[in-house]
Amino acid sequence: MDVVWLSRLQFAMATMFHFIFVPLTLGLSLLVAIMETRYVMTKDEDYKRMAKFWGKLFLINFALGVVTGITLEFQFGTNWARYSEYVGDIFGSLLAIEATAAFFLESTFVAVWVFGWEKLSPKLHAVSIWLVAFASNLSAIWILLANGFMQNPVGYVIRNGRAELSSFKAVVTNPFAWQQIFHTLSSAYVLAGFFILGISSYHLLRDREFNFFKKSFRLASIWSLIFVVFLVVQGHIHGSEVAHKQPAKLAAMESFWETKKYAPMYLFLIPDEEHERNKIEILPLPGVLSILAYDRPSAEVKGLRDFPKDERPPVLLTFLSFRLMVGLGFLLLALSFLAWRERNRLENKPKILKFLPWAIPIPYIAIEAGWVVAEVGRQPWIVYGVLKTSDAVSPIAGSQVYFSLVLLTLLYTFLGAVDIYLLFKYARKGPEPVQG
Repeated sequence: MDVVWLSRLQFAMATMFHFIFVPLTLGLSLLVAIMETRYVMTKDEDYKRMAKFWGKLFLINFALGVVTGITLEFQFGTNWARYSEYVGDIFGSLLAIEATAAFFLESTFVAVWVFGWEKLSPKLHAVSIWLVAFASNLSAIWILLANGFMQNPVGYVIRNGRAELSSFKAVVTNPFAWQQIFHTLSSAYVLAGFFILGISSYHLLRDREFNFFKKSFRLASIWSLIFVVFLVVQGHIHGSEVAHKQPAKLAAMESFWETKKYAPMYLFLIPDEEHERNKIEILPLPGVLSILAYDRPSAEVKGLRDFPKDERPPVLLTFLSFRLMVGLGFLLLALSFLAWRERNRLENKPKILKFLPWAIPIPYIAIEAGWVVAEVGRQPWIVYGVLKTSDAVSPIAGSQVYFSLVLLTLLYTFLGAVDIYLLFKYARKGPEPVQG
C-alpha cells in the first residue's frame, strides 16, 4: 500500500482520536474553575461538590488525552521526517513553547488541585484550577498557531532548501491561525457545556441530587448558549478568511465548479467529482455564496475547474464534512436555546431533558467534521502553497506504517473503551453524598 496514503490515514486516526479528549479538557477545566470560584465566593457546599464531581470526569478525560497526545507528536519524526526537516525551525519552536510554557504548568497544577483540597486554603486551591484551565487553553493556542502556519504560512524564508523562521511575530499574529483558535476553543466550550447538560438531564429526570444538578444545568445552559452564538457568528468570519486564503478549499466545501459572480449556494446538491460537476442541484440561493465568502452578492467566487487537478482537495469528503458541521452547529444552537429557556423550570421535567443525554455526541461529531474540513480541505498541501503532502512523508516502507497503524488502532480502541467505561460509570454514580 502507498506510504503517503497510509501515513495520512495513521495521522488522521491518531489526531481525530486524540481530539476526542482535547475539547472536553479545555471547556471542563474552565467550568470546574467557575464552580470552585462560586464556592469560594458563596460558601455554598453544592458548588464545592460540583467542582469535585465534574473535576473527577475532567481528570479521567485529561489522563487519556495526555497519553494519546504523546504518540501523536512522535509521528512528526517517524512518518513525516521530511516535513519536520523542512519546517522544523518554525513548527518545532511552537511545539517546544507549548510543552515548556503550557503543558508542564498544566500537569503541575493538576497535581496541586487533586491533592490540595485539605492542604491549601479555598482561595489558593481555586487559583490552582484556574492555572490548570489557563495552561490547558494556552497549550491549545500554541498548537493551533502551529497548525495555522500549515494553513497560512507566514513569517518564513526559504534558505538552504528549507523554510526558516524570519518573523516570530508574524507567526504568532497569523490572522488565519487566530480564526482557527477562536473557532476551536468556542466549539470546545460548547462541547463541555453539552456534556454537563446531558449528564445533568439524566439525573434530573430521575430526581437524583435535584438541586445539585439543577445548578449544574443552569450554569451549563447559559455557558453553552453564549458560546454557540459566538461560534455561529465567528464561523462566518472564519469562512471569509478561508475564501481569501484558501479559495480551493472554499470551492470544495460548497462543491462549486464554475467561477462566477453572484455565486449561488444550493441547499441540496450531490457532487460528481469525476465529471467536474454536480449530479443534482436543488433550491439555489442566488448570490448567497458570494455574500458568505466576500460579504457582497456581486463578488466573484473561483470555481474548482480554475484550479489544476493536482491542487484540488478531495471534494466529496470536504463537502459532506462541511455540511455536517454546519447542520449540527445550528442544531446545537437550537438545543442550547431550549435548554436556556427551560433552565428555571426544571421541576416541570421539560421534554428537552429527555433529549439532552442523547445529544452529548453531537458536538463531538461536529468538531471532528470540522477538522476533516480543515485538514482534508487543505490537501494536497501539508504547508499550504509551500510543501505538498507527498513530498513530506518519511522515506520508509509502507509495510512499516501499516504495522504501526494496526498497533495504534488496537491501542486506541482499548483506551477509548476504558475512557467511555470510566466516564459512564462515574457520571451515572453522581456526586459523593453530603458529609454529616
